[in-house]
Amino acid sequence: MADITNEREPERVAEAIPQAGAFGKVINAFGIVFAIAILSSAAILFLEVILRYGLNRPTIWAHETVIFLTACSFVFGGLYVASRNAHIRMVLIYDQLGAAKRRRFDVAISVACSFACAVFAWASWQSVVRAVWTPTGDFRLETSGSAWDPPTPGLVKVFLFIVLILMALQFAILAFNYLRKPVGR
Repeated sequence: MADITNEREPERVAEAIPQAGAFGKVINAFGIVFAIAILSSAAILFLEVILRYGLNRPTIWAHETVIFLTACSFVFGGLYVASRNAHIRMVLIYDQLGAAKRRRFDVAISVACSFACAVFAWASWQSVVRAVWTPTGDFRLETSGSAWDPPTPGLVKVFLFIVLILMALQFAILAFNYLRKPVGR
């Protein structure tokens, strides 16, 4: 039987790529926290189903907790895949390039992503200001307005802002390390 595997099939990355530096390794290590958050969300929803439909004792906190945990996990996911070079990309042109052009593409893409993340961080700061401080300047996190009324909307906005800053930094590190990497490696 003939082997029909694709010679150019990308490697599966199980950790941060070397170009992500020590910062990428730290980000990669934090991935377990958010994986546990997703599993916790599933457990909370399972508990809510049992309490609501089995015991007729629904909670007021389950749905908002699950939304908070999954929102933070998805936000962190962008930073996580950047450190592992596991993001979705269109490789039709990229795969046809030689090592030197690929390196230039990697640098340009990382610089563009760093700039975009910095711009998005600035834009998210506008939302953070409204979610964290009252018009008079007092500290008060935005709440959900539900019966439980947790400050999770404000916390998610702050977390998004922080992650966007970290993503801009990660892409800058990637650009720097791609730039200094010798061609052909």
